[in-house]
Amino acid sequence: MTDCGCDKARQELEEYLRQEMCTTDREAIKEHLATCEDCSGEAHVNQVITQVVRRSCNEEVAPEELRARVLSSLRGGATA
Repeated sequence: MTDCGCDKARQELEEYLRQEMCTTDREAIKEHLATCEDCSGEAHVNQVITQVVRRSCNEEVAPEELRARVLSSLRGGATA
């Protein structure tokens, strides 16, 4: 399989990381990332950002005081 090139790899990087592409395109990008330090570095940064966002979104419930203030604000009430 031939190298897909940096432009294609960067353009389709998010779909690649989310595994939202066909096997042929996925393999071409995987091969490119294995041989291109710049693109593999960019892929790594994107993976780390995705993991951090996922972790930060896994909070179960906002603290009760914060929830009350937000709800009050949404309802048009004053906050202290």
